[in-house]
Formats: sequence, C-alpha cells, structure tokens
Amino acid sequence: MTIEMQMEEGVAKGFLAMPEKKQGAKLAGVIVYMDAFGLRQAFYDMAARIVANGYAVLVPDLFYRFGEYGPYDAKTAFKTEETAKEIRGMIGGTTQAMTAADTAVFISTLEKAGVDGPIATVGYCMGGGRALTAAATYPDRIAFAASLHGGNLASDATDSPHLKAEAIKARVYVGTAGVDGSFPPEQSTRFVESFRRAEVDFTLENYIGMAHGWCVPDHAIYDETGAERHWNRLLSHFAETLAT
Repeated sequence: MTIEMQMEEGVAKGFLAMPEKKQGAKLAGVIVYMDAFGLRQAFYDMAARIVANGYAVLVPDLFYRFGEYGPYDAKTAFKTEETAKEIRGMIGGTTQAMTAADTAVFISTLEKAGVDGPIATVGYCMGGGRALTAAATYPDRIAFAASLHGGNLASDATDSPHLKAEAIKARVYVGTAGVDGSFPPEQSTRFVESFRRAEVDFTLENYIGMAHGWCVPDHAIYDETGAERHWNRLLSHFAETLAT
C-alpha cells in the first residue's frame, strides 16, 4: 500500500508491504532504496517478491524534497536532455547525509508496522551507496546491507560509503556489473581494501556480461538470468542474517 511519512523536510511517499506474521516469531524488515527513476511498479513488484518470502518491505521516495516529479520511463529518461537534467539535479540535491537522516524515519515506519526483528537495507543504482551508508549510520539496527549496480561506492567524495566501513556491523553484499563506469575497477580495489581493513563481513561479486541496471525489470538492459542470480544471493543472505 502507498503511505505517507512525515519527515523533517516534508512528507515522503512510500510503498509498504507486509507479510502475515507468524505466531510467536519476530518479523524482519527490508528497506529498498530506489534507483534514479523514482517509485514505480517495477519496485513494487520487487517488493512483492521479498514479501512473499516472509519479510516486511518499505520502498521510500528519496526525492520527496522536490515535490511531484515524473513518472519516468527507465528505458528513455536519460535520452531526453530536459528529463536527464531534472533527474541528475534530484540525485545531486539528495545527499547521502539526507538519506541517512531519513532512514531513521524509515526504520521507525517499519517498527510501527510491526517489524520487531532485524532490518536489511538494499539499494539499486544510486540507492546502493545509500543502503551501505544506512548500515554505517544505524549499525545496531541493520543486520544486512546490499548494493546492486551501485555507483561511486569508493569515490573521492567526502561522503563516499567506503569511508564509513569501520562503523558497519552488518553483513554486506555488493553486486556490480561487469563493466560499469560508475564503479570502475579502481573503486572496487579501494572498496575491498577499506572493507577488509575494517573487518567487515562482505562479499563483492562481479556479474560478467551484465550492464548497469540489470536487476530492475523495467530497464532496457534488464537481464533475467542475472536478475535471478541477484535474487538468489539476496534471499540467501536474508535467510542467514534476518532469521529470528
């Protein structure tokens, strides 16, 4: 169902989906951080798959500060100069720190809905780094964090996620496209070094043949085989880290 969350800087829409809670068992939750094209059916369908495996899911609108926008077609949005400029403006205008602060409300929303077990954060594209930053910001609440085709995970920016590795207690999974300009090999090397030195329990997996965005079904480069591989990885990690 579509919900509204009162934030410090406005009202954020979100999609909340709940499974049936088993008698006597705690309920784990998953926050899914969207890609650059905003809330839409593709992410609602992905949330439904997570719910079908027994987890509560929240997909929040990270761009709520900009008011109404879109909807965007993930296949064509960056092919139009005006739309591309609008999207890049919202990405740049929604900092890691903003999303990290917003995540306190996202966690609270899940808890008010009945989540009393561990929480995972999963992000796609621009959401990937935010999922990792959330794990560093709320280490005692987030048990697993995943980035799928996330960009700039180990960049020169002062808020790059790799700089927060020492604060992370969660298990971390990073799935990267075989060739991805937003997360080139030199960033992979920097990321791995940072996370190993911080002794984070992490896996970085290279999806050879996949392009940036392969996991999300409405992308032009969506790859069903690669997407299923990522689902297998996520659900396996959920089972191991969110068990109550």
